[in-house]
Amino acid sequence: MSEMVKGSPEALEFLRKRRSHPSVTMSEPGPDEGQLSDLLTIAARVPDHGKLVPWRFIVYRAPDGEKIGRFLAGLYEKKNGSLDAAQMEKELTRFTRAPIVVGVVSRAADYPKIPLWEQQLSAGAVCMTLVSAAAAAGFASQWLTEWCAFDEDAGAYLGLKDGERFAGFIHIGTPTQPPVERARPNLSDITSNWTETQ
Repeated sequence: MSEMVKGSPEALEFLRKRRSHPSVTMSEPGPDEGQLSDLLTIAARVPDHGKLVPWRFIVYRAPDGEKIGRFLAGLYEKKNGSLDAAQMEKELTRFTRAPIVVGVVSRAADYPKIPLWEQQLSAGAVCMTLVSAAAAAGFASQWLTEWCAFDEDAGAYLGLKDGERFAGFIHIGTPTQPPVERARPNLSDITSNWTETQ
């Protein structure tokens, strides 16, 4: 077999073991500016039919997280009633759990030859590539959405423009504990061979 197609056993082993870390278990430091730029550059290397770039990034840093948390807590209370102490703490700390949170924004739109669904899938690929790149760089990472990803008022505050939506928030920091493995699907339950049906 030629060198061109031998592959990378180390990369495959990394992918076999990659695991998300709960954002509440992350700490400083997060990626510095150079590392973050590299991670985002890697994340942008995904399939993109038509070269539309139907996604973009919004970076939220921990010093801004408290202000964001106060807004989200107030908005949640306005829409859902008063919060108990645990829920209030959850809202206040949504953007302070990790040193860096990257909002991956889907800006999919109608194009004559590029289905909307393909553009949305491309944004999902960006999220997964960023999670994997952060983990490969030695950081803890987790892809979350939560209610604020789907709320119009929260989205506007967090930087969405008309027609945009969040594909997810990628939390990146330093792990404080090993990730816990979870049950994975049995391959035979989710794989089949195509057969022609009459």
